[in-house]
Amino acid sequence: MVAKAEFSIVITTVANEQEAHKLARQLCESKLAACVQTHAITSVYRWKGAVESSPEFTLLIKSRRELFPQLCDFIKAHHAYEIPEIVQIPIEQGLNSYLRWIDESTRS
Repeated sequence: MVAKAEFSIVITTVANEQEAHKLARQLCESKLAACVQTHAITSVYRWKGAVESSPEFTLLIKSRRELFPQLCDFIKAHHAYEIPEIVQIPIEQGLNSYLRWIDESTRS
C-alpha cells in the first residue's frame, strides 16, 4: 500500500496558455511531476497597493512531497512572475494505483 502523505498537488499560475503548456511539459520531462493539468482562470489580487484582475492559467502539478524543494526551485527559475504562486497541498486520500503511478513517474 502506498502512503498517501507522500504525495501532493503543487499549484502555480502563469500568464498564458503557451507558458502553461511549456512549464507543464518541462516539469513532466524532468520527472518532477507525473501529471500537470492546466485551467484557464481569472485572478483578482492585490499587487503593489492596487487591486488587479488578469486572465491566467492555473497548473495543478501532481508529484511526491519530497520533491517540493526541487519543484519550487524549478518553477522559480522558469517563471516570468516576480513572485510566483507556489503552494503545496498534501494528498490525504487517493486511489492506490494512481498514487503508485505518480511515484513511478517521478523517479529516475
